[in-house]
Amino acid sequence: MALVNHNFLGLNNFVRRYEGNPILSPDGWPYPANATFNPGATLFRGETLLLVRVEDCRGFSHLTLARSKDGIKDWEIDTEPALYPEAHINEEQWGLEDPRITWLEEEERYAVTYVSFSRGGPVVSLALTEDFKNFVKHGSLLPPEDKDACLFPRRFKTDHGKRYALIHRPIIRGEAHIWISFSPDLKHWGDHQILIPTRPGWWDHTRVGLGPQPIETPWGWLIFYHGVRQTASGSLYRVGAALLDLEDPTQVICRTDEWIMSPKESFEWLGDVPGVVFPTGAIVDEENDQIRLYYGAADRYTGLAFLPYREFIQYLEEKCKKKAGS
Repeated sequence: MALVNHNFLGLNNFVRRYEGNPILSPDGWPYPANATFNPGATLFRGETLLLVRVEDCRGFSHLTLARSKDGIKDWEIDTEPALYPEAHINEEQWGLEDPRITWLEEEERYAVTYVSFSRGGPVVSLALTEDFKNFVKHGSLLPPEDKDACLFPRRFKTDHGKRYALIHRPIIRGEAHIWISFSPDLKHWGDHQILIPTRPGWWDHTRVGLGPQPIETPWGWLIFYHGVRQTASGSLYRVGAALLDLEDPTQVICRTDEWIMSPKESFEWLGDVPGVVFPTGAIVDEENDQIRLYYGAADRYTGLAFLPYREFIQYLEEKCKKKAGS
C-alpha cells in the first residue's frame, strides 16, 4: 500500500475515523443520560477501559466505566457510576467531568485526574485506584479555574529532587494556555510555567487544553491537545499535537502548525455543542502500529479515530528537524 503524501495533503489526513462511530451514545446507555462523552482511556486486565463522562438531564455529570476486548466495538457499560459527586465534598456539587487516566509506575496505581465543578468554579481533582472498583479521592490539586489536567506516569529528576509533573489549563487574566507544574508529593505544587500557549490568529487562538494522557515514545512525550478558535457561529474545536523532551517535559521539541483533526461528521456537529472534537483518551497498539484516539463529539457522543503510530511520530520528528535547521 502506498503511503499518503502528508506534506501535500495536510496533517489531518493521518486521522481515520472508525466507520462505526459514534462508539458510545446516550441512546444506548443502560440508564437515562443526556450525553456520554470525553472519556479517559487505559488498558486494564486485557481490555480497553473507558471512564466516560455521563451528563444527566439536570446538567450534572458523573463518571461511568465501559469495557471492550478490542477497544473498538462490543462495549460493556456499567449500570452504576464509578465516580460521582458526594454531598460532603463542596467542590463536586455541580458534577465530575472530563477524566484522564495514568498508570503511576512507582505507586503501582492508576491516577484519575478529573474536573470537579461547583459554584466556586472548575478545579482539577485526583483519585487513585488499583482496580477501578475502589477509588480514593485526594481532593483538588490547584485553585480554580482549572481544567484539562493529567499526570505523567513517572517522576522526573529536577534541581529539587524527583518530582511528579502535571499538565493542566488554568484561566489567568482571561488567558487559556496549557501549563505544567511540579510536586514532590502530589499535594504541594510549584514551578508553574506555560508549556503550550495559544497562538494569536491561528486555529488555536482562543484556548488550548490537554487531550489524552501524555504518551511516552522513543522520540519524546506525545501530546495531543485541543485548540479553539472563536468564529462568527461560535467556538470551533480542533486537535493538534506536540512532542516534549523525555527527561525535561518543560521543553517542547515540536508542535504541529496545522490541526490534525477537525469536526466534519454529522455527530460532531449535531449535539449539545456543535463543532467539537475533544480527545481525552488514547491507547497505543504497537502490535498493529496504531494509536486509538477516543474523543468527545459535539459534547454528546464518544467517537474513535485511528492514527498510524510510527509514521505519525516520525513525521513529527522530521518536522522538528526541519524547524531546527531553518
